[in-house]
Amino acid sequence: MVAVGESEIVFDAKGLILGRLASVVAKRLLSGDKVHVVNAEKTVVSGERSSLVRAWKGFLEVKSMANPKYGPFHSRRPDTVLRDAVRGMLPTDKAKGRSSLRRLRV
Repeated sequence: MVAVGESEIVFDAKGLILGRLASVVAKRLLSGDKVHVVNAEKTVVSGERSSLVRAWKGFLEVKSMANPKYGPFHSRRPDTVLRDAVRGMLPTDKAKGRSSLRRLRV
C-alpha cells in the first residue's frame, strides 16, 4: 500500500490473498478514498489447487438453460475478478456503494 495523495491509495496486489485484499479495498472505498490496485493478476486464492480448479470450472459452466446470452456472466480476467470481489463487499443497491465502486481502478 502506497499513499499517493491525501485520498488516493495504491495497492500492490502481488502475493496478497484475494478476499482479504478485497475487504480492505472495500473499506477504504466506503471511507471516501480513491483506490488503485496494480498487479491484480498476481493475487493469490488460498486453498488446494485441484479443488479450486474444479470449483472454478464448475462455476464457469453455469448458464441460462433458456438462452445463454442472458447470463449469468462470469468474469475470467483477473482485474474483473478482483473488481467483482470488491463489488460483492459493497452495498451496490445504495448510492453510497455505487459511488464507492466508481472510485476503484484495477
